[in-house]
Amino acid sequence: MRRIFLLLALTFGALLTFGGLVTSAAWGPQGQDALLVNRVYAYRGWQSTGIQLRTGDWYTIRAQGTWLYSPFAGPNGPEGHRRFLAPNFYPLPNVGGGALIGRVGEDGPPFYVGKGMSGRAEHSGLLYLRIDDDLLGDNVGNVTIQVTVTSPTPNK
Repeated sequence: MRRIFLLLALTFGALLTFGGLVTSAAWGPQGQDALLVNRVYAYRGWQSTGIQLRTGDWYTIRAQGTWLYSPFAGPNGPEGHRRFLAPNFYPLPNVGGGALIGRVGEDGPPFYVGKGMSGRAEHSGLLYLRIDDDLLGDNVGNVTIQVTVTSPTPNK
């Protein structure tokens, strides 16, 4: 009888705990912004942000996090490694190796992003980001990005 009472008490306690979790705010409806986490992975090449820029759009990119582009260099952030510059055969030479870089469109020239930058789209296309490295197979980690876009106001 004592075991049955204990089992019922534990079951009732578990149901109360689960019910409390289900009714908490964390389990409520979430907006699209809360569900979207934008990451750029160190072991992948050019990655589309899904953001379409039009000629003349102003855009701002912010990045944070840590990744590893070379087991010999140690971890670094999106600004790139302080001691090792990217050689000429990297997508964007002469910036810190392992930096976050971007381009607009599939054939657009690469540009430095680092921890953050603002710019104006010279032409239309999807915004792509990646780590500045030539061998991606030994890379680890990701950086989180935030992109804002402001379209120019048309003249009336």
